[in-house]
This record gives sequence, C-alpha cells and structure tokens, in this order.
Amino acid sequence: MLARIWSAAVLGIDAIRVGVEVDVAAGLPVIAVVGLPDTAVQESKERVKAAIKNAGFAFPMRRIVVNLTPADLRKEGPIFDLPIALGILAASEQADASLLGDHMFLGELSLDGSLRGVAGVLPIAAAAKGLGIRGIVVSQENCQEAALVEGLAVYGLKNLTEVVDFLSCPERFAPSVPCPAPVTASTTAYSLDLADVKGQHHARRALEIAAAGGHNLIFVGPPGSGKTLLARRLPGILPPMTFAEALEVTRIHSVAGLLKGRGLVGDRPFRSPHHSASGPSLVGGGGFPRPGEISLASHGVLFLDELTEFKREVLEFLRQPLEDGYVSISRTRQSVTFPAQFMLVASTNPCACGYFGDAIQPCTCSPRKREQYWARLSGPLMDRIDLQVAVQRLKPEEMTRSPGGEGSAAVRQRVQAARQIQQQRFAALKQVNCNAQMQAAQLREWCALDDPSRLLLERAIKQLGLSARATDRILKVARTIADLASHEVLSTAHLAEAIQYRTFDRVL
Repeated sequence: MLARIWSAAVLGIDAIRVGVEVDVAAGLPVIAVVGLPDTAVQESKERVKAAIKNAGFAFPMRRIVVNLTPADLRKEGPIFDLPIALGILAASEQADASLLGDHMFLGELSLDGSLRGVAGVLPIAAAAKGLGIRGIVVSQENCQEAALVEGLAVYGLKNLTEVVDFLSCPERFAPSVPCPAPVTASTTAYSLDLADVKGQHHARRALEIAAAGGHNLIFVGPPGSGKTLLARRLPGILPPMTFAEALEVTRIHSVAGLLKGRGLVGDRPFRSPHHSASGPSLVGGGGFPRPGEISLASHGVLFLDELTEFKREVLEFLRQPLEDGYVSISRTRQSVTFPAQFMLVASTNPCACGYFGDAIQPCTCSPRKREQYWARLSGPLMDRIDLQVAVQRLKPEEMTRSPGGEGSAAVRQRVQAARQIQQQRFAALKQVNCNAQMQAAQLREWCALDDPSRLLLERAIKQLGLSARATDRILKVARTIADLASHEVLSTAHLAEAIQYRTFDRVL
C-alpha cells in the first residue's frame, strides 16, 4: 500500500515543500530511502524502526521504499523522522491517512517514540501557510515558533502515539494559541548600562551617533581604556526592533537551531565571535549552507574585539555584506542568500605593543612595525567603517573620583527620536530604514551642502585622502548628527563633527 505525507526542507531562510512517499510491499524486509538523502536521513531508518516498536505499533516485516520528492533536492537532518514513521504506519493500515494531505509533519523521533525539536520550523510554517496547508504538526519544543505564523493551525505533540491519535480523532486536540498582535518593543531590561562608563565623553558621543544612524564603528586605544566596555553597552541604547525585523531575526535563529523552544526574538542580537573564527563561520557556508555570524547579527550588532588579530582574508569577507546588507553563498547544487543587515563594531590597539599615543606608558614599536600592524586592515574595509574613534585611558583621578556618566535610558530616548525622524524620511523606501543605508539618490536629496560646508568637505578630502565611499559616509554621519539635534538642514558644525571621526584615514 502507498501513503503520501507532506513535510519540508529548509533552503537558506526559506522552505520548500517535500513529499514523503512510502510504499509497503511484499518482499524481503528492508527499508530503502531515495531522493538525495544525507547521512542523517539515511540513519532515520533505524530510529524510525525502534520508535514504531517502542510506541506499541507493529513494524511491517516487508519491503519498504521511502521516496523524498522532489528527487533533485538534497535532503538533510532528522526532520523527516516523523513523516517517514507516519507513512509506514499509514501504508500498513495502522494509522488513519485522511489528514495526511491537509497537514504538514516534521520532527525528530527518539527511540522511545517521543518527538524532539528540529531547526527551521518558522520558515517551514510560513511556507505551509503560503501553500494552503491547513495545519502543521511539530514537537512541543517547536510549538511557540510555529505559532508565530497567523492563520495556520499548529499542533505541538509529545510523541508518535499522540500523532497517530490526532490523525484518528483530530477534534480531541486544540491548536496552539497563535502569536499575539504584532508588537514592536522588547521589554527586556539590559543589565549593561552606560552609567557604568566614567569619562570617555568623545567615545560615548560616537556610540550614540552610531546607534542613532545605524553606523559602523571602531574604537582604537591602549589596553584597559574601555573599548570593550563601551561596545558591549551599545545594544542597551539601540531602538527596539519592529515586528518585521523581529520576525526576520527569529527566522534566522530558527534555521540556525538557536531558538530552543522560544517564540519571537525580541532583543536585538549581539554577536561577538573569537578572532580565530574562519571565513565560513563568519559569513556562513558549509555543504548545506547555514547562516554565519554576520547573519545571526542581522538587525543587531556584530562586535569584533581585537580586530587586527583576525586574519586579513577573513575580514575581507565582510566587505560585500557591509555594502549590500546580505550575503550570497553559491554551491554546485544550490545558491542561497542570507540577510546581513548588521552594525559592525570593532576594537583594536593602536599598535603591536598597544601603547602608541598613550600618555602613561611609552610605545616600544618602531614606525615600520606600526605600519605592518595597520597593514592587517585594508583601506577598503576601513572605508566602510563610518566612525573611527580614538579612546584614551582615564587619568587616576578620573577613575577614582569621577561619577558615572549618563545612563542608557536617557541616551536611548534621543536615539529613538532620531530614528523616528529617519523612519518618516524614508517611509516610501523599502530598502532604507536608517541613515547608514542611504544610497546616492538619498544623499543628494537629504545631505545637500551650502558653500561653506562644501569647501570644508573638499579640504578634508584633500588633506585626509578620502575616497568617494568615505566621503559619502561622512555625509551620512553628518545627517545623523543633525537628526540628533532635530535640524533639518546640514550645517558646517554637523559636517565638522562627522569629519573628525575619520581619524585613521591618515594611517591607511
């Protein structure tokens, strides 16, 4: 007898419907799985056999052929355990097959028949709704993320026995509560507050500008000057995500298997990979492409501490995503695109010994050694960092006597006000949400300069050797500074402050 069940496979952050066809026929007892299955899918034969027996059903001692369609799409992971088991039970007339065509089934089976969570349930649920599927059956672990898709009946069940009971008597099971009405704010209180930072007024100002406009930022200073302390407090002053942003972040984390039973991700991501990270771990990849750190940081912050310790070829992978806001990964059989709309925040020492320009401890590096140190960072990469800020160590009296600075809550209010101005400005544009994302057309419209400002910018380009990209980024930062001051027109003061954040263009 033949049974057909619907399941799905994840491709990038989207999903494709997969048909699981099971035929139970006379012959030697064997299970054959076809349709480009990977090792995990092939191993499902033993898991499914043990789960069926331990759940109290009879495993048919006949020839079983499992076909995964479309046959030219590579299938991976344990997601097909449940549909394969149901297909065997339906084909051997131990389970009702009437609902198999209206619902989608996915989940990993333990040997005792219990259902375990799998990655990528949210994009699969969204695809199921688009295909007109009535409901989806998942493990209880995946129930909350699947329920984020409105208009789709989601059933979170415990084990194979419950799934078979659901097929025979669906009215006994109530679907999970759908996600609430879209809300935009995260109510999580950040434990890292800017009030902990003493002094560093210039760096704090740069941090506020970066948050207000979505700009990339690098702190350069000696060890112990507070670079990491400042960077880790950036999420606390960022505006809350919109529902659309939160949903995209949740999709990415779902594909990466990081939700762990959670529903909507409400906090902006903050990712801080070690400097030993490889290129694929940073941008994504693998035989079955998975999102990397830049995608996991989408709509949040990617913090690269000790930037010059990263391999130069790894850092060069960041250039295209920083410019485009996404990363495309091509393989022989498939090509996928992951979002990568992140803020890059980095920190580094000014030289190999770490004390060049320090007022307390002298630098022991030669000019040649400092040149080699900065050669680890390419000019094109630094061009893409809007704010380049020198951070000095605090004086003894500042460390012991200075009170803490302004708290994150007050700074966040100013950042949100500036972001609201930008949302109104770019309301008609789909791909632009903040000043850092402006393209040439928006720069011409919103960053027009008067004659004194134009002359100032021309002198800066000549003296600093600025590229066209660096010049555009100065204009974007100046626009953000004006927004923080609620000024519609750029002035010389806004432009001058933006220019001072290109400190290290003289070095590279």
